[in-house]
Amino acid sequence: QKYGYFHCKDCKTRWESAYVWCISGTNKVYFKQLCRKCQKGFNPYRVEAIQCQICSKTRCSCPQKKRHIDLKRPHRQELCGRCKGKRLSCDNTYSFKYII
Repeated sequence: QKYGYFHCKDCKTRWESAYVWCISGTNKVYFKQLCRKCQKGFNPYRVEAIQCQICSKTRCSCPQKKRHIDLKRPHRQELCGRCKGKRLSCDNTYSFKYII
């Protein structure tokens, strides 16, 4: 699982996601995500490891994070190529909340 940055070239929408699934040890993306406006599938234009931007650890106790990831924000299952149409969504199976 990695953190990805997306850009829809048609409607200029940009988004970020902590639910980008890559082949182990690479940045090759398994599943596209759909633009919420156009419903077209996109791979992220950039991916990076999910880690603290201050101490560079996947598990940390830094009091303040540089990047805010709201763990209470629901995963958009209807826009996710991995879990769209499935019974369990990515955030119920394996997700960022288990890494930190």
